[in-house]
Amino acid sequence: MGIVDSASLQNLKEEIRKKAKSLGCLDITIAATIISEEAKEKYQQWLNEKLHGSMDYLAKNTELRFNPTLIHENTVTIICVKIPYLTNPINFHKERLKNEEVAYVSSYTLGRDYHKVVKQTLNNLAAFINEQLENSDIQHNYRAFTDSAPVMEVQLSSQSGLGWRGKNTLLITKNQGSMFFLGELFTNLPLPVDKEISNHCGSCSKCIDICPTKAFIAPYKLDARRCISYLTIENKGAIPPELRKLIGNRIYGCDDCQLFCPWNKFSQQSPIKDFNTRNHLDSSSLLELFNWDEEEFLKKTEGSAIRRIGYNSWIRNLAVGIGNSEPSLEKIKVLQSKLPYPDEMVTEHITWAISELTNRLTTD
Repeated sequence: MGIVDSASLQNLKEEIRKKAKSLGCLDITIAATIISEEAKEKYQQWLNEKLHGSMDYLAKNTELRFNPTLIHENTVTIICVKIPYLTNPINFHKERLKNEEVAYVSSYTLGRDYHKVVKQTLNNLAAFINEQLENSDIQHNYRAFTDSAPVMEVQLSSQSGLGWRGKNTLLITKNQGSMFFLGELFTNLPLPVDKEISNHCGSCSKCIDICPTKAFIAPYKLDARRCISYLTIENKGAIPPELRKLIGNRIYGCDDCQLFCPWNKFSQQSPIKDFNTRNHLDSSSLLELFNWDEEEFLKKTEGSAIRRIGYNSWIRNLAVGIGNSEPSLEKIKVLQSKLPYPDEMVTEHITWAISELTNRLTTD
């Protein structure tokens, strides 16, 4: 590619798409670097209403978030990719959610840490682009991102037609559902930009209706403070007592607003082996995981996104899950075995679970 003409750039874009698919991506689109004023206003309003909870990082660097070219200089376009993570059918996850003795770990985190997998995929894609430009006068300048910088990922992906923003605030596509990761390659290449596609949620409100904690206060609007993913992952303090029973057996994240979305009957299985379940986290019981000591927790979650919540939050979440399960003396004894616990917040959750089980045993 000696001269940067539109035909050459279109051909390069198609080669990038082919390579991305060979690396396990479902598709790519090219986004412009301009965030619409409407998107900025909605995001700022969401922050103003304090719906982000304790996730203070979401309120920082809004200037960067609203101006992608400030994140990485010389960025001209953004290559948006989606990478599927499911390694079992949707119904498999629905069934394990039904079993209140099983610790429900969100499907996206059953395998290797997605940050590492997606970033590696993006860097492999960038290396391919570099090869394509070897005989050109272009010096490729790029940077890869995935869920780790002030990047409006869903906005960039939706404005470039990679999907549409669903009422559950996630990106959805007709033929691939929403069970995928998003990643971005900020590049100095003036690739042809893709257009936004139509929203196909229609009158459906299953994601809103199915949410256990009613975290969607309106279509396309999430109160993170009620979201189980927030409560079990981002939240480092106590889980509000009024929400604990609603959490059920979900001990790390929640998939409900995706599992019951009609479009996810078209969700794709991932060809990436790194997303295969590790350490039986898709079938382990609440008691089994609660019995892990901190050393075992660190060992079993090595290379997993789960590790970042820390052992205290892990035990807190499991205590709530056990407290919501079928009562038994065995469970009460297992909970008591962790007392006295060195953290007051965790202790309170364990004693709450013991009280819940005891009350149900005496009234049943």
